[in-house]
Amino acid sequence: MFGRKQRGATFLGMVVIVAIIGFAVYGGIRLFPLYMEYMAVARALDQTAKEAHGEATTLDQLKVALDRRWTIEDIKSINSTDVEIKRAGKGYTMHTAYRAEAPFFANVSLVVDFDKSVSIGGATE
Repeated sequence: MFGRKQRGATFLGMVVIVAIIGFAVYGGIRLFPLYMEYMAVARALDQTAKEAHGEATTLDQLKVALDRRWTIEDIKSINSTDVEIKRAGKGYTMHTAYRAEAPFFANVSLVVDFDKSVSIGGATE
């Protein structure tokens, strides 16, 4: 009798879907720089460990090499002095854990915790 069936989403339904996708994309855009900087931190730790691997390296040499990598990678959210370097067995371990924050909107922020450890030489954790 009525013969006509409704198909598809309503305008309001489409607006809600677009808003949800928009929030997700905006959140990703705000978090992207934090993850890129974490990748730089991880790269600096890995390259410092690779550079020191196989050599008799002192704690001071590691700190200088790490500080140089921090400058090269232009890392701002954490200082190279915040990296914990410990003697472990015949080598060293470098560990850093930090929290990065990105403003989302108004007084809402997105927070991400990062953690990275690297062993150098004959380090046993």
